[in-house]
Amino acid sequence: MKDEYSYPIGIKGQPWGEQEKAAWLSTMTVKRSYQEEVVTKITALSERFDVSQYGALSYDTERFPLLCIKTKQWDDTKPTLLISGGVHGYETSGVHGALQFVDTKAEHYSQWFNIVVAPCVSPWGYEVINRWNPTATDPNRSFYPNSPAEESAGLMALVASLNAPVFAHIDLHETTDSDETEFRPALAARDGIAYIEGYIPDGFYTVGDTEKPTPEFQKAIIDSVRTVTHIAPPDENNQIIGSDVVQEGVINYPTKKLGLCAGLTDADYVSTTEVYPDSEKVTVQECNDAQVAAIVGALEYLLAQR
Repeated sequence: MKDEYSYPIGIKGQPWGEQEKAAWLSTMTVKRSYQEEVVTKITALSERFDVSQYGALSYDTERFPLLCIKTKQWDDTKPTLLISGGVHGYETSGVHGALQFVDTKAEHYSQWFNIVVAPCVSPWGYEVINRWNPTATDPNRSFYPNSPAEESAGLMALVASLNAPVFAHIDLHETTDSDETEFRPALAARDGIAYIEGYIPDGFYTVGDTEKPTPEFQKAIIDSVRTVTHIAPPDENNQIIGSDVVQEGVINYPTKKLGLCAGLTDADYVSTTEVYPDSEKVTVQECNDAQVAAIVGALEYLLAQR
């Protein structure tokens, strides 16, 4: 077990105050451009889709517009699919997998679904490659009323503006090696608790909702993704990241209780995808392809239920 208080910011056993959060923020540096890598791709889709801005982050409103993409010919008689990516901005394939799906598949599936995509919910996190926002808040634990995270509040407002129930929601994520080397130690330090070393599963898995697990829906996603990349095996306790494996490559979380993005709506079908980009067995493109395959597997399953 690693020293649970080895994180360079904070005092042993004490949660961070504003001083520690400011010290943490001072270590963040821009590593890539949201405007160049994401906004340009979204803008390029504007002739084929309805692209709109649903907000902007106060950290820099010009630099961090919050953008969404909707299929044309919106029809209230069709079920609505919500796709979110980049809730954790450092999880790259969530962002670019969402954009790849829009570019290559969304028009086809718009025959049967209204599709709304928020490809990069946390653009500041995208630029600095971090899980949190500048206030050391995790957007993916902040989807509840009066959210402390602008990113989460923005997406909730977008969903409310649809004036239609969301039938299915796919939230695109990654589980990276940096979860153990940086982000979980930082979380323990921030909260003044012990860091217990975990492990990163090698492969793709999904997280369903404990309250409505939809096992066949999750299986359809797993079966689609396995054509692109390998599925994460359970550990010696038949768990993935500390949760019981309920079927191959699937665990469940209480999404609303935890304030997760996947609990944002009352959708009948919900899944959080988890790509493993640090595996020696995959390329960057295969990670994006896996996210697309997950969405396609979900949609094909829903079409088969019609």
